[in-house]
Amino acid sequence: MRTVFSPDHRLHVSPGEFTFGTFVPAFEKPERADLVHARVLATKLGPVEPPKPQPRNALLAAHDPGLVDFLEHAHPRWLEIGRTGAAYPSSFFTRGMRTERVPTGIEAQLTFYCFDGATPITATTWAAVKSSAETALTAADLVSGGEKAAFALCRPPGHHAGHDHFGGYCFLNNAAIAVRRFTEKGAKRVAVLDIDYHHGNGTQNIFYRDADVFVVNIHGDPNQEYPYLLGFADERGAGAGEGFNLNLPLPWGTEVPIWMGALEAGLAAIADYAPDAVVVSLGVDTFIEDPISQFRLTSSDYLTVGARIARLGLPTLFVMEGGYAVEEVGINAVNVLLGFEGA
Repeated sequence: MRTVFSPDHRLHVSPGEFTFGTFVPAFEKPERADLVHARVLATKLGPVEPPKPQPRNALLAAHDPGLVDFLEHAHPRWLEIGRTGAAYPSSFFTRGMRTERVPTGIEAQLTFYCFDGATPITATTWAAVKSSAETALTAADLVSGGEKAAFALCRPPGHHAGHDHFGGYCFLNNAAIAVRRFTEKGAKRVAVLDIDYHHGNGTQNIFYRDADVFVVNIHGDPNQEYPYLLGFADERGAGAGEGFNLNLPLPWGTEVPIWMGALEAGLAAIADYAPDAVVVSLGVDTFIEDPISQFRLTSSDYLTVGARIARLGLPTLFVMEGGYAVEEVGINAVNVLLGFEGA
């Protein structure tokens, strides 16, 4: 399996995040991608290549132009008003606030576009974000060009970024951008399988009204778990997309047999949908020792996950998302890929 990877991911380094009621060192950090990359090399998974430059329109296929422009220029504007360091929002959008009017000031736009205190913008964040999206697009082109599967080793991750908002360590939605590339290349139907512990609220948002993209999420119950306000089982899509969104929320402490049962249900739904390609949002924060998650998979279980995905027999793009048990993140992520290849 070919891997696409860029060292430019290291250009995004969070100074820290507001989590669990306090400001703590960032869980999403450069070591994550570097350890996955090292494991790809150690296991001889396959060739590793850099991403290719991509047109701006490829980002706009999944995102509002205002969001993309904001992310690119936010930090210089932050400095222009006398702020220092990374740009964080100081308040958050909520019910009753206006949605039809984009404010003009940088601090107001941070409130408008960002939904948490864990996704700061630094002077070099945009370069990393753009490279991450290009990584997904380059890997999607490999699969569209005939590869059975490819691995987009993206960082920053993407599945929490919606059409016109960002958060959850995510700025642009790499998986969604890749889906749009598949449809541009002729795919009539694409499925997204999100196995990250946290619900892919951004991916659901982008495709909620689309019948040509079927989104399946297996994740922590939003009554208990971030991002909290989306990911319930009754969210099945809307308009033309009704019936093409499947959420499989699970409670804290979910053991392997229950989680694997949810995976089988999701894979069966994808098989029934009969897509031309599958995009897997590959989060491994379902690991039993993940510091911010509550499921109980072990490293060996990820081999089984990959093998079960392979049974679909479809062109498959793996896009790296979460996983914060840093010592094991490379083993766990690459085990999914090895399990897929072995099958």
